[in-house]
Amino acid sequence: MIGGARRPREDGPEPVPPSHQGCAIDSVRVHLPAQCAGPRAELCDRHEDGHHLHHLVWRLGPGVRVCSSAVLGGGIGPRAWILNAQVPGGYPRLDPDRHLAEIAAAEGLSGPGAGLMTAAEVAAYTTGRDGGVTATVTTGLGVRGWAAAPETTAPESLASQTAAPECATDETATGETPTPETPAPEPAAPGMEPRTPPRPGTVNIVVVLPVALSDAALVNAVATATEAKVQALLDAGLDCSGTPTDAVCVAAPEPGPDGGEPFAGPRSPWGARIARAVHAAVLAGARPARGLS
Repeated sequence: MIGGARRPREDGPEPVPPSHQGCAIDSVRVHLPAQCAGPRAELCDRHEDGHHLHHLVWRLGPGVRVCSSAVLGGGIGPRAWILNAQVPGGYPRLDPDRHLAEIAAAEGLSGPGAGLMTAAEVAAYTTGRDGGVTATVTTGLGVRGWAAAPETTAPESLASQTAAPECATDETATGETPTPETPAPEPAAPGMEPRTPPRPGTVNIVVVLPVALSDAALVNAVATATEAKVQALLDAGLDCSGTPTDAVCVAAPEPGPDGGEPFAGPRSPWGARIARAVHAAVLAGARPARGLS
């Protein structure tokens, strides 16, 4: 049984939602936190496979473009909704895009959308606002570090996305010297390498703007949001640039004949607002993480 609150439609009957066959959600309750004008984030909670979890939903409607690194609906294009879903730690599924689609279906979301995941507590989201820009952030920094870290394993194979030894040496991949008691591991047969499921993102940033941006400015806005995130983490006293699975979504109206705002760098008018909003939201979420090991 899947239940949830629905807002009345003003443009005709509600479309049939996508199939949610296999969705393990048995209840959805919706809370509407107070926000400024524009698409609002709805904080929802659900029971899924014995876990009590939360997710945020933005019902963008028509005429909105999103630029994102989301696992579902990433890239640049029209999006009708954004979903930021909490999943349990040690996420076991190998199909996060389908999982997000199931949650979206349970919420009655239709059309193209963008979906993010995190093991952080979504109900502890933080918000920053500046000059019409709203940044909503979920912050989990238990596995944090620097983006440019020393290489400790062999590069990932594009085909298998798994690590493999760079070359044959007298040591195994674990650094042990082979002995009769500890024989060297045999390589997996081609095409049989184990696949590691994508880990859920831990610092997810969703930025909503009231003005249209050009394609270049949308990409620049993602970079500006990332710069502001790193600045906030450092200001919070953390020695990291983020986590390996952070994600960013920037939503803005589709541009008209003028093509939209051409710039979104941190010294442009709208980029500066993005930076301040993201910095405030990430800083508020990161301060409690100082005590994390």
